[in-house]
Amino acid sequence: MSDVLNCNVAIVGGGTAGLALATALRAQGVADVVVLERDVEAGGVPRHCGHYPFGIRELGRAFKGPDYARALVRNAKAAGVEIRSGVTVTALHPNARLGLNTAEGNVELQANRVALCTGVRESSRAQRFLSGTRPQGVLTTGALQAMVYLNGKRPFKRPVILGSELVSFSAIMTCRHGGMRAAAMIEEGPRVTVRNFMRPYAALKGVPLFTGARDLRIHGHREVEAISFTNRRGVTEMIETDGVIISGQFRPEAALLHASHLDVDAGTGGPVIDQYGRATDPSYFVTGNLLRPVETSGWCWREAGETARRMARDLSDPIGRVPFVCQRSVDPALRFVLPQRIALTDAAGAMTQMQMRVSEPVSGHLVAMAAGNTVMSQFIDSRPERRILTPMVSLSRLGQAQDVEVKILR
Repeated sequence: MSDVLNCNVAIVGGGTAGLALATALRAQGVADVVVLERDVEAGGVPRHCGHYPFGIRELGRAFKGPDYARALVRNAKAAGVEIRSGVTVTALHPNARLGLNTAEGNVELQANRVALCTGVRESSRAQRFLSGTRPQGVLTTGALQAMVYLNGKRPFKRPVILGSELVSFSAIMTCRHGGMRAAAMIEEGPRVTVRNFMRPYAALKGVPLFTGARDLRIHGHREVEAISFTNRRGVTEMIETDGVIISGQFRPEAALLHASHLDVDAGTGGPVIDQYGRATDPSYFVTGNLLRPVETSGWCWREAGETARRMARDLSDPIGRVPFVCQRSVDPALRFVLPQRIALTDAAGAMTQMQMRVSEPVSGHLVAMAAGNTVMSQFIDSRPERRILTPMVSLSRLGQAQDVEVKILR
């Protein structure tokens, strides 16, 4: 690669987080901000979601997904952000240097700071270990939305939806928009995952909901014909269907990370960060759902605004490399702890809250320990896929540098 491009801040990913971050950086007075988007258009996942509501809190009114995406693009361009679509980032090098594949060929880009905003993707059939035959008609929600909203296609008529996360209920909306009617929704967990306010939606739309399903198996030769499972009573049920929508169980879009010098956290599947949102190479910041699966567009938008303030401050007064302590879960019920490192500095702008999730329903005291001392304690009563926020561990309570271990006392 002989050509080297330059910019002040390069943002990898043009979805909600990337566009919100770029716009907020310009509002902070940061110049020469470039968004790198591999798709032909920026906007991210909302481009595929032709339903309400997006943007109520961040933009002041309800949008359908594609309109919301276009509004974010307009705002970014109006702020002076350069959006380069059709550009694939192929490598993350130390000190904010990127390898790019463009229509003109392979080049490198040298930035002062890089922000990673590549988001998440749904788990595939293989990743969910679904057994049975391999006929046509098995799609993720994202693939379904792209077919329906971007291409006007109807891949099946009576699909079964696997999962009960918020995106699973979005699949019901997508089916109705495309002239399809979901035959059933099947959840492997003991309870519906989505929050209470959305639970009646399936019943209102005439979609039977089964929880505690085991031994799921897809049947069919060339096309899907049925899906079977063992219900809560131990009885095998068979539902005739012509399609299966695999929804949820999101994973960070982390292929670039695994091929890079940046550390990846086993709990989140995303990068290891400190309380300033910096990766293990401090020239890289991270925001949005790459941090953890998965939050709403509104949450990612607000989070990106906070990250923009930290990046702008770091550009003018760099924190640099400083000593740190690791922060990790030592409880199997605690899926992850974010951030995974605490930089030992009192520089302004640090996160005020930690984020956590559990892998099973829990009730008890969440405690953080360092050198045998409790440095944070909070009662929690939570279930999987629920956001848990706790106060950040105070540096003054850490004393000498000691790793922090987080667990739940039941």
